[in-house]
Amino acid sequence: MQVSLSVTGLVYLAFIINIPCGYIRENYKKFSPMWWILIHICIPIIIALRIFAGISWHAIPLTLGGSVAGQIVGGIINRRRKQNG
Repeated sequence: MQVSLSVTGLVYLAFIINIPCGYIRENYKKFSPMWWILIHICIPIIIALRIFAGISWHAIPLTLGGSVAGQIVGGIINRRRKQNG
């Protein structure tokens, strides 16, 4: 039970950490160096949290999904903010 809560918490953290990066990433040209940096900058943080929590590598696809979702949500928030002024 505790492992599943830890994995859930880690996926949630991956999601939350990536929202600001996705928000900022929307301001840069696709595939520019800063665009790549903003996509990948959170990876070492998530890896460190996973190792610190003692979660196996099997959780990587879940954290990757949380990270991608956070990037998408951050981008959507930025686009909507720009549309609404």
